[in-house]
Amino acid sequence: MTETRIRESWVVVGLDNGGTSNNATVLDASGRFLVDRLVEVPSLVREGPAAAVEALVRALETVLELTGTPRADVRAIGLDTPGPASADGVISSKGATNFAQPEWWGFDIRSALEVRIGLPVVYNNDGNAAALYAHHECFGAEAGRHSSVSAIVGTGLGGGVVEAGQVVRGAAGMAGELGHVQIPMTGLLEEGQPVPVCNCGLAGDVESVASLTGIERNLLPYWLTRFEGHELARAGSPAEAAKLVRGYAENRDPLALKIFEQQAIALGRLFSIAANFTDPSTYFVGGGVVETSPGFRDWFLATVRQHTVLREEQARAATFALVPDLDMAGARGAAVAALGVVGTG
Repeated sequence: MTETRIRESWVVVGLDNGGTSNNATVLDASGRFLVDRLVEVPSLVREGPAAAVEALVRALETVLELTGTPRADVRAIGLDTPGPASADGVISSKGATNFAQPEWWGFDIRSALEVRIGLPVVYNNDGNAAALYAHHECFGAEAGRHSSVSAIVGTGLGGGVVEAGQVVRGAAGMAGELGHVQIPMTGLLEEGQPVPVCNCGLAGDVESVASLTGIERNLLPYWLTRFEGHELARAGSPAEAAKLVRGYAENRDPLALKIFEQQAIALGRLFSIAANFTDPSTYFVGGGVVETSPGFRDWFLATVRQHTVLREEQARAATFALVPDLDMAGARGAAVAALGVVGTG
């Protein structure tokens, strides 16, 4: 099936690389997306860099065929991957969750794709790409006049800082690593609750609480001691049990609500810190924690806002919102980044 949409002259393509799938989209020169749904192909990242780069090429070809877009009309590719990676798309020398094999360590995925397809490739990590899309979708033509902070709760805690419509990258490309900001634990933890520890080695950072990993390693083990005989104690492995917590919370289970209340408090404290160094127009929350029933989603966002300490002037000026179209946000943000480079180049 071909998407039949009139496009403006040239286009850019956004490619969102994930652990199992690549998602692709097309954005024309006027800023219109030519795809309004997921367009996915297997990412093959577990088969190594060579197979994964070819899978990205297939994602590109698939979305061009779907939209009836000639390859010659593509001026640039926007690419995002999970981190950690440099601002130029070099995978961490220590590897990563999705890039575990040694051949991935230090691999320059941006340059490899650029050489393979012969087009400029603009790179962002997946959190920054989603943050950029949320910002531009919210502010539209006024994006360049606003700033925002996005926290995206997943296996870890991703996100990004956008200033004047542009992702803040930092000197080493490490800006916006919001999950590893350490926050006060007093009043967040119960008396006797162990200080949570992150996979990165830090104690008491945001990701150690507000992430699926934080639930598995830190929150659920504690709360099961407070709710003896709870069904989740018989749910198989800790990882399997952690994935079930969200469903229990949607059904107003007291244990699960305690866990998500602590996550919301953690995000509020993160945003309180952000208010003092970037004073954003909007605070975005995204991830599986808000891909839920409207009642639970509204409660969670309201709890985040309740625990975000703002000055009176800031409270009048700032808004809280959800990252839109989250399953497509990465690819769309990658495309927005590419359009920003090509459109000003």
